[in-house]
Amino acid sequence: MSARTPLNGIGLRLLAAFLITAMSAMVAMATREVGLGQVVFWRSAVALIPICLYMALCREFPSAIAAKRPGLHLTRSLFGALSMALSFLSLAWLPVANAQALGYLAPVLTLPLAAWFLGERIGPMVWGAAALGFGGVLAMLGSALEAPGQGALIGVAAGLGYAVTMAVLRVHIKAMTASERPSTIAFWFAAVSALAGLATWPSGWDAPSGEMLGWLIGAGLTGGLAHVAATEAVARAPVAVLAPFDFTGLVWALLFDAVLFGAMPDGLGLLGVAAITGAALLVTFASWRPGAQPGPVRPR
Repeated sequence: MSARTPLNGIGLRLLAAFLITAMSAMVAMATREVGLGQVVFWRSAVALIPICLYMALCREFPSAIAAKRPGLHLTRSLFGALSMALSFLSLAWLPVANAQALGYLAPVLTLPLAAWFLGERIGPMVWGAAALGFGGVLAMLGSALEAPGQGALIGVAAGLGYAVTMAVLRVHIKAMTASERPSTIAFWFAAVSALAGLATWPSGWDAPSGEMLGWLIGAGLTGGLAHVAATEAVARAPVAVLAPFDFTGLVWALLFDAVLFGAMPDGLGLLGVAAITGAALLVTFASWRPGAQPGPVRPR
């Protein structure tokens, strides 16, 4: 592996942002032909390939499969599967950029949740960012209400549900890392999510065309590789240095929307994207400054 330097870490974080956005675009393509449970299965099952290869390269396979607290992995993974399904539902009804922007609400919501559940202290900037982020959601809802049919409204609701569930998951995962390795968490999330997706098979799966099978496999591979790239990035550079580069995914999302779908958000949609992205950047900046809050965890 390459030298562990901050510059390499930034490059890997940029790669992870691209891979995550590419995965989202492939999911959006796949949902045009196959059901949600089927997409969850393929995304999770195929992702196990790069995750296990990475564990082997790190000499953690198969030892990292053993979980110290299996119950926490089960609840995290089932809740994560629900979060993934909501994300994919959002991608089925919204442009990739809009769905991705709604996902940026997760870090905005994480800090207030951390303050409530973990006793962390946060400053007024974070509360202001949360207000700005929800203003962006209202703009997206206005855009959805103007669109014909109820599809866009479903997409916004699912995206908001995804952001809320991801915020809860981030707090949950933070508590898990005290005893569990990141590779263990990633493995069991992918494995349980694949089983959750497979459980929808009796309801009837459509046989995907060759093209759609390619999108499904591609979504799994890019999702797994994104996890590997993000993990290696954190090993090379501080999280606070890397966080701003996550937002480069929005540029890729707009590009995928234009190239693959010939679609762009309307005026209100773009306003919502800008507001939510700005809120997420404010949270990043609040965590980036020396001595900024949130501070160390102080249990209630």
